[in-house]
This record gives sequence, C-alpha cells and structure tokens, in this order.
Amino acid sequence: MSWAFLRDLLSGVNKYSTGIGRIWVAVVFIFRLLVYVAAAENIWKYEHDEFECNIKQPGCENVCFDHFFPVSHIRLWALQLILVSTPSLLVVFHVAYRENREKKHNQTLYKSPGEIDGGLLCTYLISLVLKTGFEIVFLILFYKLYNGFKIPHLVKCDVRPCPNTVDCYISKPTEKMIFLYFLVATSCLCIVLNLSELSYLLCK
Repeated sequence: MSWAFLRDLLSGVNKYSTGIGRIWVAVVFIFRLLVYVAAAENIWKYEHDEFECNIKQPGCENVCFDHFFPVSHIRLWALQLILVSTPSLLVVFHVAYRENREKKHNQTLYKSPGEIDGGLLCTYLISLVLKTGFEIVFLILFYKLYNGFKIPHLVKCDVRPCPNTVDCYISKPTEKMIFLYFLVATSCLCIVLNLSELSYLLCK
C-alpha cells in the first residue's frame, strides 16, 4: 500500500500539536513508519513461503502456519499504524470546521482556528485518549498472539490434517524478534508521550 496519505496526515497534524505532540509525530514517522517501509515489510514478505515443516502431508503446513500465526505480524503492525494515526484526523477536521465557519460568517470567530482551546481542546484530548487506547489494545494483541512477545525457532504442531506431531521451523526468528521488541518499545514510548501530553494539557 502507499503510505503517502498517512505521511501527509501526520505532517498536517504537526501544525496543531504541542511540543510533546510534535515529538510523537516524529517517533511515529521516523521510528515506526519509515522502519516499517524500509525494513520490517521485507522481513515478513515471504513468511508463509519460508515456514517449513518436516512433513509434506497436503494441508499440514498451511494449518500449522495459520495456528501459530492467525494474523500476519506485519499486517497487524500496519493496522496499528493506521489506527493510532487516524484519531489525529479529528483535530484536522475540527480545525477545518473552524476555518470554514469563519469563511461562512466572513468574520474572525477565533483568535486562531488552529489554537488548542475550547472545543478544539476537547477534540484534541479525545484524540489522545483514542491513540493511547489503540496502542494498549495492540500491545495486548501482540502479547496474546506471540506468546509474550516471543518468536521461537521451532514449533511443534499436531493440528489436523497433520498425521502426528510435526516440527515446523520459522524463518529468521531472531531478526523477527528484534523487530517485535522494537515495535513494543516504540509503542510504549508513544503511550508515555500521549499520557505526558494529556497531563500537560489538563494541568495547563
């Protein structure tokens, strides 16, 4: 998929963010989006083709792969990136609504349409809560799906139509685990930034 829309969205949000919000945008854009596009996507590109079991029973390899990887790691990461970025659209839409309202009435209704106050402050706080919520939900999902953020070298599978317990091997498990830890670390950093910005705005 093309990530240009998400990049443009993050760039647009940057104009209406606080200092902490701009750090969040930088972390999402540099340490998550660019890492995803430049490296992570290629590591999981052929994950199904490189998943091998020590038996050639028709269908066995497919059901074992589906059993251990019910959702593709890379697609889940892509979905996470999209969902944690889209609440920022609320802020962009609210600012656009303010600007459109001023044009319609042909007078200045706000000191600055992009200044975080009043209704826009509520929208901004809601977007922060949603972003934090999505981050936490996806961390729990990754934890459940990958058995505590672990990618083993060898998995044992006894799902039908496999005739008995078979050994299956995951390609590049160490490399995948490094990226999984990186994903978790950046998610935790984004949660801390969102909570810090939330606290800052509420105190201010």
